[in-house]
Amino acid sequence: MAEPEEKLLRRKRRGIYLLPNLLTTGSLFAGFYGIIASIDGRYEPAAIAIIVAGVLDGLDGRIARLTGTESEFGTQYDSLSDMVSFGLAPAVIVYQWGLVRLAEYGWLWAKLGWLAAFVYAVSGALRLARFNVRVHSVDRRFFEGLPSPSAAGLMMSMVWLGTRLEWDGGYALALAFVVSFVAGLLMVSQFPFYSFKQVHARGRISFTYVILVPLVFVLIAMDPPSVLFAIGIIYALSGPLFGLWRRHRHRQAQLPQQGKSAGD
Repeated sequence: MAEPEEKLLRRKRRGIYLLPNLLTTGSLFAGFYGIIASIDGRYEPAAIAIIVAGVLDGLDGRIARLTGTESEFGTQYDSLSDMVSFGLAPAVIVYQWGLVRLAEYGWLWAKLGWLAAFVYAVSGALRLARFNVRVHSVDRRFFEGLPSPSAAGLMMSMVWLGTRLEWDGGYALALAFVVSFVAGLLMVSQFPFYSFKQVHARGRISFTYVILVPLVFVLIAMDPPSVLFAIGIIYALSGPLFGLWRRHRHRQAQLPQQGKSAGD
């Protein structure tokens, strides 16, 4: 007797598929390489490795959905890979690049330096855990809190730009401290960040996007660290700004109702 279609689909999803998990392994390798490179003092390759990990992480899920090779194993493996590549690795790299030098200003700053790196790392873990338990109950158009790959991209573009421009001194260290701490807080916040999951390869887009997409690629090609850092800052600010705007609209919508209740 043939098994029901649902059982066959469930059995299929328990399998391990090569292509998406190969991309996830590549993302994990890039994160591990970034940690090793930062320990060796090669911060620019370390930062680039984490950015590459972000690209691979964006591809593995989309390819799994396009090819029908989504699985529970792939979901869990991707989450563990994200913790290494976008939680632990950026914290170690930024600490090695700048936060460790806060010790030059006294023991208190030394402790604040590694605490800022730890806040980022634990926020990444909390962000991923919250995403895993709420993945089926949230609006797919938005992420709740800054996604860990985006937070890692912001951190690593800062390291890449700072290494390229040879940032040094108290201002550079203060920037590393603030970005690490704020990025961690944004990951565990409840601010909505646009997910871009509604954009499909076969979907229609306006002519404006046709021009905008190649323009962004041209700008990135001209000066990758500066443009990526600017994009990271804009996206990180978009969540709080959109959250405040949506709260303001909600309050404005409630005013007429309150006026009617008072009139009654």
